Amino acid sequence: MAQQLSDKRMKEIFGVDVFMGDVFANESMKDHTTLRIGGPADIYVMTKNMLSLKNLLIALKDEGIPVMPVGGGSNLLVSDEGIQGAVISTGILNHIETIEESVDEVRLFVEAGAPLQKLVNLAKAQGYRGIEGLAGIPGFMGGALWGNAGSFGQEIGDIVESVTVIDIRGNVFSIDRDNLGFGYRRSTMPEGMIVLSANVRLKKDDPREVAKRVGDFLQEKLRKQPISQFSAGCVFKNPPGAHAGRLIDEAGCKGMRRGDVEVSSLHANFFVNRGSGMASDFLGLMEEVRGRVSKAFGVELEPEIKIVGRFGSAANR
Repeated sequence: MAQQLSDKRMKEIFGVDVFMGDVFANESMKDHTTLRIGGPADIYVMTKNMLSLKNLLIALKDEGIPVMPVGGGSNLLVSDEGIQGAVISTGILNHIETIEESVDEVRLFVEAGAPLQKLVNLAKAQGYRGIEGLAGIPGFMGGALWGNAGSFGQEIGDIVESVTVIDIRGNVFSIDRDNLGFGYRRSTMPEGMIVLSANVRLKKDDPREVAKRVGDFLQEKLRKQPISQFSAGCVFKNPPGAHAGRLIDEAGCKGMRRGDVEVSSLHANFFVNRGSGMASDFLGLMEEVRGRVSKAFGVELEPEIKIVGRFGSAANR
C-alpha cells in the first residue's frame, strides 16, 4: 500500500508542516509485539503529538488507506503476511499526570501510550489502590481499555471515569464510563476509534500495603505464568464457570508444539514462541487445542487475543 502513494502525497502526509513523528515502510511487526511474531506493516508510524495524529488520520482516510492502532503489541497475533495499510503506534503519547486530589482519592490523566505497568508502579509508589491485581500485565493503557484488562478480580474498567478517542476523520470526543460497556475482556468502544487517553480514579491507601499487594500478585504470576517468555498473554477467554487453562491442561495439551510455538508447561492458556515461531504455527496450534477441548468437554473456546493481518476465515472463528 505504501508504494501506491505518490511522492507528493507522501510529503503532504508526512511533511514537517503537518506531521511530527517517525515513519517506516515495510516494518516488521516482530519488533512490535510481545509474541515476536508477524510480517511487515506497509507503513508503521509513531506520532509525536495530537495534531500530527489528526492530520495523519485525515490524509490516510482521503487516500483510502486502512489504519490500525497498536500499543505495546501484547495480546496480538500478526499474520506472517503482515498488515495492509498503516499501523499507528501511540507509544510516544505516554504521559500520566494528576488532575485532582483529595484526602481519600486521586484522579489521574493517563495517555494511551503509557505502559500499564507505569500506572501500576505509580500507584504502588504513591499508595493508590484499585489496580494492584494488574501487576505484571504487559501492554499499554489504550489496549488495556479496549480489552478491559484484568486479573485477580480487578479490571481496568473498574477505575475509569471517561476515555478520549479520535476517529478516522480526526474528530476527538470523550466517552463516559456508562457508555463504554466494560465486560469480561471487552468494551463497547466503537470500531475504528483510536484511544488517546483516559481519566481514572483511585483510592488512597498505605503505600506499604499497596506495595505488598502488588508484590504478592506479581510473585503469584511469576510462579504460574511464563512472563519471561515471548507470548501474547492468555490465548482464550475463560468460558462461563470454567478456566480455559485448566480445560486445555486436562485435555492433554500442555507441551504441544507446532514449529517453534508451544503450549506452555507452566500455564496451558499461554502459547510461547521458542524463538522462530510463525503465525501459521500459532494459529494451527490454536485450532488443534480448540478441537481437543471441544471433543473432551463440549466447550468451544473463544480467542482472547486479537488476530490481525492477512489471515483466512479460520482466524476469527
